[in-house]
Amino acid sequence: MILLRKIAFARAGKPLVTDASLQLHPGWKIGLTGANGCGKSSFFALLRGELNAEGGDLEMPAVWRIGHVAQDTPALPAPALEFVLDGDSELREVESALLDAEDAHDGHLIAELHTRLQDIDGYAAKARAAEILAGLGFTEADHRRAVADFSGGWRVRLNLARALVARADLLLLDEPTNHLDLDAVLWLESWLKSFPGTLVMISHDRDFLDAVVNQILHIDAGQMKLYGGNYSTFERTRAERLALQQAMYVKQQREVAHLHTYIERFRAKASKARQAQSRLKALARMELISAAHVDTPFEFRFREPEGVSDPLLSLEDVAIGYGEIALLEKIRLTLRPGNRIGLLGRNGAGKSTLVKLLAGEKSALAGRRLEGRHLKIGYFAQHQMELLRPDESPLKHLVRQEPLTREQELRDYLGGFDFRGQMVDAPCRHFSGGEKARLALALMIRTRPNLLLLDEPTNHLDLEMREALTLALQETEAAMVLVSHDRHLLRTTVDELWLVADGRAQPFDGDLDDFAAWLASRRNQARTNTPDDPGKTLRIESRVADAASKKSTLAGRRNLQKEAEKIEKQLAGWQAEKTELDGKLADPTLYATPDRALIENLNKRQVELTTDIEAAEMRWLEIHEALEVACS
Repeated sequence: MILLRKIAFARAGKPLVTDASLQLHPGWKIGLTGANGCGKSSFFALLRGELNAEGGDLEMPAVWRIGHVAQDTPALPAPALEFVLDGDSELREVESALLDAEDAHDGHLIAELHTRLQDIDGYAAKARAAEILAGLGFTEADHRRAVADFSGGWRVRLNLARALVARADLLLLDEPTNHLDLDAVLWLESWLKSFPGTLVMISHDRDFLDAVVNQILHIDAGQMKLYGGNYSTFERTRAERLALQQAMYVKQQREVAHLHTYIERFRAKASKARQAQSRLKALARMELISAAHVDTPFEFRFREPEGVSDPLLSLEDVAIGYGEIALLEKIRLTLRPGNRIGLLGRNGAGKSTLVKLLAGEKSALAGRRLEGRHLKIGYFAQHQMELLRPDESPLKHLVRQEPLTREQELRDYLGGFDFRGQMVDAPCRHFSGGEKARLALALMIRTRPNLLLLDEPTNHLDLEMREALTLALQETEAAMVLVSHDRHLLRTTVDELWLVADGRAQPFDGDLDDFAAWLASRRNQARTNTPDDPGKTLRIESRVADAASKKSTLAGRRNLQKEAEKIEKQLAGWQAEKTELDGKLADPTLYATPDRALIENLNKRQVELTTDIEAAEMRWLEIHEALEVACS
């Protein structure tokens, strides 16, 4: 168990948390949340022993192995698989001791070390590491490649694999889904759900948090508070608490204003002086309740595009790839105003390559790419952050883009992305990844595009900024093509899904749950035995039947959910109408000069509404009982 007693810690002299006391139990899966700079990473450093507490006590089992993802990966010549296995330090120690014992011909020690190797599942270590690498998107050929041969994003995945293979008692993960595609995110989600140790995780992916964690540890205003349940439960609980806090604050401010008024009125009157002084003391003793500052620091919208073409962009039998080798062929896609497409597919299938072609950054090997007359593309990908000028401030970047716009207007716009005060004039050289991503998005959004091409736009963005971006994308009139591992963003902003797989890009008949089932089916196919295995056909037929059954169940569940949503909307309208009707019938003026026909009609409608509401509520309960059975 991890025990905090009145713990306080700071970074660079800045207090982050004071007087925190709580218990984190073994096996808990904890989501660590809070605004940027509140102390989440510093808490990780405290748990790893890299930061000393300013006060209080931190207790945790001394024998616990702590796993975490290293920030940097040097360009090592070691093969990827061996680099990942190095994450299990005890395995490497036993292997090294075993070699020494064999050189010394110490039979007794050799036997003891083999026993220990078996205890720690060392004989299966390579298989476990290979499975983790496969889950994170590495091919079998990648196992033998030197770490130095991988790009930065893939080295991040290697560091993550190294942390997962460590057999940690306490696993600390900081934004583990960054640099992962949806396939790898879904695999990691499944792996972490079955992880037997204690997990503390920082993540800005709400669907990922909901699926994995069962506790939320929230840092706010120097305090750490533990909430039971997943992220959605935390959001609801905290919203209710803040609403109560705000109501208490408003009530208290009325009392404060009343006391101030009394004091000002009677301070100078001798007969009331003693009472005024007692009110002053009461005011001084009153514990002021902080206003609930729940407003996000981000507030921006896409401006209406200046012009529109229909269609905006078309691909006619296009082939794309590298060199003379086609990665995707026979692509037929017409983007029209209002289209909102999400691209799905496994890592390396060609999603980003297709987006580059749409953006005009890559040429087609065959076919035609046709632009509408008024096409204006807003393209965001990770390399856009590399195009920022390190010596220039956010304001300077925007002035360069719009030299004729008033400076105050540009400052106000950048404030919506939380570039305020000195930060708006600071060189972006020292900005974090999230700050650079925000600036790149701000510059792109300002161009008033009518076609948005977004390739993993939420990498490095925190929950507040992700939510602000989601709201802005929901409201924009621009067409959109989106690649993202953030399922919440996909669910709430796109209307159509396309699957990039097997050299094709085609509409996908299903939702994200169906895509997860499709991925699972593909992984199962990859694990099948050789073709001469006599049981292979039966296993394939069984999987196909299971997949069909699951798809049917999912379809039934979706239909029930849609019916429930429809009933909820009907109930809201009927109940509002009935409330208004009840008010009219209870009004004495209705009967002062009675209009019998009107009264009869109102009473008749009241009965109809009551009957309809009761029937709808009964059906709503039946649907939710069926959904509970379907989900069990």
